[in-house]
Amino acid sequence: MPRTSPDSSEDARAFLQRRVALYWQVIFFISVLSTGMGAAGALVEPGFDFVVVSLLTVQAGLFWWLCRRGKRSMRFSRWMEAGGLFLNLSGGALLGRYLLASFLSDHGVASPEGALMSDAYVSMMLMGGTGLMVAIRAALIPSAPGLTALVSGAIGVPMVLATAFMTPLAEGGLALRPPEHLWLPGTAAMMWGFVILTCTVISWVIYGLQREVREARRFGQYVLEKKLGSGGMGEVYLARHGMMRRPSAVKLLRLDRAGDLDVKRFEREVQLTARLTHPNTITLFDYGRTEDNVFYYAMELLDGANLQRIVEVSGPQAPERVVRILSMACGALTEAHGIGLIHRDIKPANIMLCRQGGEYDVVKVLDFGLVKELASSPEPKLTGAATVTGSPQYMAPESIRDPDSVDVRTDIYALGTVAYYLLAGVDVFDGKSVVEICGQHLHELPKPISRPGLLIPAKLEAVVLACLEKDPARRPQSATELRERIAACDIEPWDSARAQRWWQEHPVTVEDNAPQESWTIAVARRS
Repeated sequence: MPRTSPDSSEDARAFLQRRVALYWQVIFFISVLSTGMGAAGALVEPGFDFVVVSLLTVQAGLFWWLCRRGKRSMRFSRWMEAGGLFLNLSGGALLGRYLLASFLSDHGVASPEGALMSDAYVSMMLMGGTGLMVAIRAALIPSAPGLTALVSGAIGVPMVLATAFMTPLAEGGLALRPPEHLWLPGTAAMMWGFVILTCTVISWVIYGLQREVREARRFGQYVLEKKLGSGGMGEVYLARHGMMRRPSAVKLLRLDRAGDLDVKRFEREVQLTARLTHPNTITLFDYGRTEDNVFYYAMELLDGANLQRIVEVSGPQAPERVVRILSMACGALTEAHGIGLIHRDIKPANIMLCRQGGEYDVVKVLDFGLVKELASSPEPKLTGAATVTGSPQYMAPESIRDPDSVDVRTDIYALGTVAYYLLAGVDVFDGKSVVEICGQHLHELPKPISRPGLLIPAKLEAVVLACLEKDPARRPQSATELRERIAACDIEPWDSARAQRWWQEHPVTVEDNAPQESWTIAVARRS
C-alpha cells in the first residue's frame, strides 16, 4: 500500500502554517529593532533608509498576521515563506547599496581604493545578515533539503546582483561596477554558496529528525499524536489514520509488561472486544504489531468523559440520567453475556458518556482487558489461580472469595456499585486499604442512598440495592432482567435537551479523564 506523503496531511499543513507564522514573527521583531535604531537617526535627519526599513517591518508584520489567520493552504504558506522572504531581502539589498553610498559621501571617502574596501566590508556584513535570516528559515520551516537549497539560492540572487552591478561612488550615488572589480560579486556569490550549503545541511538534519520521529510514532497506518492515559495493561494515545485522517485511540502494550503471558492477554482483549458490536460498546478498528514487537490496537476516539470524571465535576447525578446510563450499559452487557463473556471490571472509569452522531449522553462500555469467557476453553488460564483481579471498590463478594466462580451476576453487582456511585456521589464502601474495602464487600451492608438533601425514587434505590446483594441468587439474574426492572421504576426519561444543557454547562472532555489502574490482589485459598 502506498504511504501517505507527510506534506499532504492536514497535520503537515497546519504545522507549516504555524512555522511560517513563527518565522515572520521573528523577522518582524528583528525589523522592529532595526526600525527603532533608524528612528533615532531619523529624528536628526529623516532619510530614505528609514522609510524602507519601516516598509520592510510593516511587510513582515503583515505576513505574520496573514499566516496566523484562518486555515491556510500549503501553497499559500510556501508563497508567504519564499516569496515574502525574497521581497524582504530584495528591499534589504537595495537599501544596503543606498546606505553604503550615503556613508561614503557623508564621511568623505574620496579615494577609489577606500570606496572599494568599504564596499567589500559592508557587502560582507550584509551578506552575513542575509545569510542569518535564511538560516533561521531553514531551522524553523519544515522543508526537504532540495527545496531548501532552491529557495536559499533564489533568495540570494538580489543580494549578489546588487553587489555585482551597483557600486557606490565616493561622491555619492550608484553606478555600474567596473569589470576590474568583479572579484567582489564573485566573492559574494561564493559566500552565498556556503550559505546555501549550510542551510541545506540544517534542513537535512531537521527534516530527517522530523521524519524519524514521525516514523517512530507510526503504528501500522496510525500516527500517534499525544498520550491520553495509561492503565494496568497499556497506554492509550490519540492517533490519526494515515490515509483516512480518522482520529482514533491507539492502545499499546507497555514495554515492561511485554512477557509472553501479557502478550496473550493483550491479544485476547483484542479478539474478545472485536466480537462485540453493540452500539454501547467501544468499537475496535484495527490490531497489529510493529517490527520491533510493540503490540497495539486502534479503537474509536470518544468525545466525552468517563462517569468518574462526570461525578467529580458535577456531583450526584439525576435519577433520570442514571436510568438512561444503566439501560444502555445493560444493553452492552447483554450482548457480551450472550456470547459468553463477563467484563469483570465494570467501574465508573470504564463507562463513558459521549457526544456521538449529534446525540448526547451516549454510553460506551470500555476496557474488556479482564474479560472472562464463560465457556470452558482448552487454552491455559491467563490469570493466576491465587489472584483476584479487578478494582476493589467495584468487586463482587464472589470475585474476592473465589475468582473462578464469577458469572454474569458479578457484572450485575459491579454495575450496581456504579449506579450507587452515580446517585450518591460516593462509593458503596471506602476503606483505608484494599483489604478493608474487600472485607466490607464481603460482610457489610451498603448504607441507604437516600439521605437528607438527596432523595432517590424508592423503586430505583431498591433495584440498585438488589444488585448489591451478597448472595448472587438474590440479585437480578441477567442484564436483560436488570434493564426491565429499571424500566419498571417509571422514572421520567432523561431527554436530549437536558443532556445537551448539561454538556454546555460542564465542558469536560476525554482528556480530563484520570486513568485508573486495576488491581491484582494475592489471596490465600482454602484447600
